[in-house]
Amino acid sequence: MRDIHPFLVLSPEAFNQRTSLVIGLPMTTASYNTDNPFAVDVGVAKGRKAGQASYVLCHQPKSFDWRRRRGAKHPMKKLSDARFAEVLTVLNQIIQLA
Repeated sequence: MRDIHPFLVLSPEAFNQRTSLVIGLPMTTASYNTDNPFAVDVGVAKGRKAGQASYVLCHQPKSFDWRRRRGAKHPMKKLSDARFAEVLTVLNQIIQLA
């Protein structure tokens, strides 16, 4: 993925603060994800891509050092509980944690 992308953080804040790492899933507004079974539509994007559909890419889990990369909170701040549960359901279909 080019450029800066929002990221849905899955790891707990205590872990993130202690290790400087975050584990999560990238987000995108690329329209070809409409038909991607591993991309969850989480609503309309805010910020630079306002008005476009925003997707969480469940098939691309990543980790990175948020301090080194100067990570900042996204304007969306938090997904609804229902959308977050949907993301976790799709992720679990891929990696079968539970």
